Amino acid sequence: MEIKIFNDGNELGTEAARIGAASIKNAIAQRGTANIILATGNSQLKVLEQVTSIEDIEWSKVNCFHLDEYVGISNRHPASFRKYLKEKFVDKISPLGQFVYVEGDAENPEEECRRLGKIISNYTIDAAFIGIGENAHIAFNDPPADFDTQEPYIVVSLDTACRRQQLNEGWFPTLEDVPKQAISMSVRQILKSKKIICSVPDTRKAEAVKHTVEDEVANTYPATILKTHPDCSLLLDKDSSALLETKG
Repeated sequence: MEIKIFNDGNELGTEAARIGAASIKNAIAQRGTANIILATGNSQLKVLEQVTSIEDIEWSKVNCFHLDEYVGISNRHPASFRKYLKEKFVDKISPLGQFVYVEGDAENPEEECRRLGKIISNYTIDAAFIGIGENAHIAFNDPPADFDTQEPYIVVSLDTACRRQQLNEGWFPTLEDVPKQAISMSVRQILKSKKIICSVPDTRKAEAVKHTVEDEVANTYPATILKTHPDCSLLLDKDSSALLETKG
C-alpha cells in the first residue's frame, strides 16, 4: 500500500483525480474502454469535483459502477447514492459510456445483487475510487466484514457506528431514519480492481486510518484488507493521518 499525506482535502482530491485519470486513459489506450468504480459520501466530494474537471478523458468510453446503496431508498431521497452520483458525476460529464446504478429500492434486494453481479462479472475494473468509514468499513462492509464471499454484490446489515456516521454527516434527520440494510459491493469484488484509490480526509477518520495502517489484516477493521492489494494508494490529509506513528 502506498501512503501519501496532503495538507488538505483539495490537494488530496487533486491527486486522487490525477491517479484515477491516468488509469482510465491507460485502459482506453490499451483496450478502447475503461471501467471504474465510484464511491460517495463527504470524503469523495473533492475527488469527484476534480476528476470531472479533467478535460481530456474520453468519458464516452468509460463504464461506471458504484459501490453501494441503502435498501428501500429511492433515487429521489436526499441521501440516495444514486442521486449523489448523478448530480456530482454523471450530470457533469457527457456523454458517458454507461453507469450501472444499484437500485436500492428494488422489490427484491437479493435479486438486485444477482443482476448487478451478472453485469460486473463481464468487466475488468481498471480503477476503484473508494473511501474508508469511521468504523474502517469499505463500501458498506461493516465489521466483521465478509472477506470470503465471491459474490460481487451482497445485502449487508449496517452497524450502529456506520449509521451514526451517516446521521452526523447530515444525510438523515434522525438515527431511526438511517436504513439498517444496504446493497454493497463485496470486499473480494473491490479487490479485483487493477488500481484502488482510497481517499480518506478528515479528523473523524483518524482512528480508522490508524487501525488500517498499523493493525494486522482482520475483518474487524475491514480496510486492513487493502494492504493485500498489489496497487492501492491510500491518500490522507493532515487530519486523517494525525494518529499514525510513522507517516509517509
